[in-house]
Amino acid sequence: MADEVMCSGFFRAAEGAKLSCLDKFQDGGFVQFVTGNILESFYNFFAALLNPGMWLDWSNKESLMRFIYYGASVELFFVLSTFLIVLTIIGMWKREVMWAYVRGLEWFNNSVGRLFAWAGLLMVLQQIIIVFLQRIFTRPDISIGFGIPLQFDISWFAEELKLFNALVVTLCVAYTFVQGGHVRVDLFYAGAKFRTKKIVDMFGAIFFMIPFVTVTWLYGWFFMWRHLVTPNPSASDRLELLLRKSRLLKWNVETIGFSPNGFNGYFIFKVLLCAFCVMVLLQALAVFYRSWCEFREGPVSENKYLDRDTLGEGEEAYEGTH
Repeated sequence: MADEVMCSGFFRAAEGAKLSCLDKFQDGGFVQFVTGNILESFYNFFAALLNPGMWLDWSNKESLMRFIYYGASVELFFVLSTFLIVLTIIGMWKREVMWAYVRGLEWFNNSVGRLFAWAGLLMVLQQIIIVFLQRIFTRPDISIGFGIPLQFDISWFAEELKLFNALVVTLCVAYTFVQGGHVRVDLFYAGAKFRTKKIVDMFGAIFFMIPFVTVTWLYGWFFMWRHLVTPNPSASDRLELLLRKSRLLKWNVETIGFSPNGFNGYFIFKVLLCAFCVMVLLQALAVFYRSWCEFREGPVSENKYLDRDTLGEGEEAYEGTH
């Protein structure tokens, strides 16, 4: 009981602090706004960590609504920013720690990408099955499973192919970046010096990748929840209003397809949009940390610990002749 009172007091204090900070920002106090939120981020982090039931206990409607609110809030932004700044300072102080960051982030992105890259093969195989069943055997549906089969109309499986494509796009984006598979237009970058390239990479990660993914997350987070619960939460709603809405809160997962018998799991695409943001953010950090280490150590460290796929001896022989 005491924990609930303390944590509810924390959330009320956090909301009041946010309002005061926003007032300061509107009054032109940008420095006070940033400084105040950075200082409060330490308290917010430990308060949320020590009281998980107030935002992770989804059997409580207010707890779920707090999770939705803080998932794209000023408080979360500054908690994550401060946490990453601290980790970055430690890494700059101990370069072997920063290399550990690089290896861990790239290992995670490679692992996720290599797993979900198989969705491309599944997509091709399913398309072949659909064509054979529809054009040759004139079957109206497909039944999959043992005991209790999973049976849907062929049009359902045809539309569901979009999900495999979405899995590849959203969850393999960071993996493709690590593997050097993204298309680049190197008008100036290719001819630049080694350390100049590293500066460009760090600048791009901080001022292009992270802002892009932040804006996408702010849009995608509430876009996702508007298709999962009702009444619909809005990015402009303050915590007090959302807590009032929580009295009527209930799950309302979107299961409406574009056609009567078509794929009806489009809410998964909204979830994948948020997952995409996480993957790009992690890769932006990996790019910045790797570029910093290579900048400090020079050309000898280029592609150090880089785990890229290879086709074996055939690929090496091909590269040697071109």
